Amino acid sequence: MPEIVMYTTRWCPFCTGAKALLNKKGAEFSEIPVDGNPALRATMAERAGATSVPQIWIGNVHVGGCDELFGLEQQGRLDSMLSGQA
Repeated sequence: MPEIVMYTTRWCPFCTGAKALLNKKGAEFSEIPVDGNPALRATMAERAGATSVPQIWIGNVHVGGCDELFGLEQQGRLDSMLSGQA
C-alpha cells in the first residue's frame, strides 16, 4: 500500500469526511495538522498549489481534497490507488 499523507485542520468537516472514507477502506494515513501553524500551511500550499484542507497524497499522486477523494471512490478508482495498482 502506498504512503498516504493528508494535511488537515481539527474542525474541518471535509477533513473528517476524507478520514472517514480512508478509515472505511482500512487505509492507514499520516495526518499533518496545520491548525495555527502558518509555516506548515504555507508548505502545504506550496506543495499542493492550494490553501484549502484537506490536501491528500496517495503515494506520489496529489489527489486534491475531499471532493476529489470521493470522486475517485465513485469512479471505482480509489481501491486500485490504495493498493498501489493505479
